Amino acid sequence: MLDRLHTIDQSLLDDFQRDFPLVPRPFAEMARRIGIGEDEVIDRLKALQSGGAVTRVGATVRPNTAGASTLAALAVPEDKIDDVAALVGQEDGVNHSYLREHDWNLWFVATAPDAVALNRSLARIKTRSGLPLLDLRLKRPFNIDLGFSLRGRTARPCSTTDADLSVLRESDRPILHGLSRGLALVPRPFAALASQLGLGESALIARIRALCDARLITRIGVIVRHRAVGWSSNAMVVWNLPESLIEAAGKKLARVPGVTLCYQRDTVPGVWPYGLFSMIHARSRPDALTVLARAAALPELAGADHRVLFSTRCFKQTGAQLEDRSEGRV
Repeated sequence: MLDRLHTIDQSLLDDFQRDFPLVPRPFAEMARRIGIGEDEVIDRLKALQSGGAVTRVGATVRPNTAGASTLAALAVPEDKIDDVAALVGQEDGVNHSYLREHDWNLWFVATAPDAVALNRSLARIKTRSGLPLLDLRLKRPFNIDLGFSLRGRTARPCSTTDADLSVLRESDRPILHGLSRGLALVPRPFAALASQLGLGESALIARIRALCDARLITRIGVIVRHRAVGWSSNAMVVWNLPESLIEAAGKKLARVPGVTLCYQRDTVPGVWPYGLFSMIHARSRPDALTVLARAAALPELAGADHRVLFSTRCFKQTGAQLEDRSEGRV
């Protein structure tokens, strides 16, 4: 799919997934680098977004810093999948929702301004669906930046540096929420967001730069829908390891080419023993299984029990919910 797009569109999708220009006219700077006009960059991004190749131009925020989040799952009977997926998607804080090949088949990421709001959201889903719910909180990230080359170039090395939480201010929440939901595709997007927030454009850009430097923003740029551009065989691979071995295994696993996310999550004794999670994004199932074979061959994962959950449908993909929009809900 990617190779069917115009070379300019390929560049917009692949070269600007991170390090978005933090200047008053970022699309003009992108245009200068490509060698076209600012209006054309904006028009092409609008077309890519309306066509489903781009989710938004904005930021991804480090989990559990400005808000709370979790990975959750439901075991949904096949004849109720569409109904339950719609119910889950009604929650504002659910920003990713996928059907995967497992008895626990409906997986979603739930976000909220704080842990109390997150717990309420999960409770609503559990009550309304009438189904047991897995709540697998993040314990340790190894690679949480889903920004990889779509044209086979060398992936950017994973950062193992922790976020500097001392930089975070309460007034940053609406900034991060706005960036998570996406910038307006206009010549001065930061000015548009600043106006909504009652800030000055230069002050907003300076604050965004500080949040990036503190690694509270993990990435700012073009957020791609990988399925729409040909990376359609995506698998969540989960590993059952003793707690004492997870850190070493996670650091090595995160650097395997083709492994696009890697982190440790809570387990549920007797129900879900898999504490190490990884994502593989590939163009085909054989390609994904080749990546898995390389991962399974790591000495740190030798003989480890694991499960492969290929994604078969995407129900929802948006930015995180970092502001409370649920007043009056129970």
